[in-house]
Amino acid sequence: MWDKLSTESLERIYTINLGKVLLSPKNQRAKRAINMIREFATKHMKSENVKIEEEVSHLVWTRGIRHPPRKIRVKITKDDGNVIVSKYQEEKTAEETSKKGDKKSEGKQKKGDKKGEKKVEEKKTEEKPKKDEKKVEEKKTEEKPKKE
Repeated sequence: MWDKLSTESLERIYTINLGKVLLSPKNQRAKRAINMIREFATKHMKSENVKIEEEVSHLVWTRGIRHPPRKIRVKITKDDGNVIVSKYQEEKTAEETSKKGDKKSEGKQKKGDKKGEKKVEEKKTEEKPKKDEKKVEEKKTEEKPKKE
């Protein structure tokens, strides 16, 4: 019975709160965040052999050593006493993506209509100065004959 449990893989998704990282000095925060992830995995999967994938490490270090993320979403897998911490990637269903696409296309149409109205208004304002320019030109032509 115990052998069956060890051969099965255990996979869970966690959101790890890294807020306590801010208690450490600025130039050691990302290092502490990695250690906190390792401690979290050890505690929840009950195994000392923890490996953190590069993607998770890059996610923590993207903003530098001083500004790691406050929370991180990970998938922790346990196989035969080995624990692997990997980045969690959501699987979006086809329905969610189609709904989001519809909303975006509607938003673009609405914005486009407003822009179209602005263009009409701008054209009207441009016509007025053209009339003024004609008057200015007429005055110039009148002045030229007087100078001769």
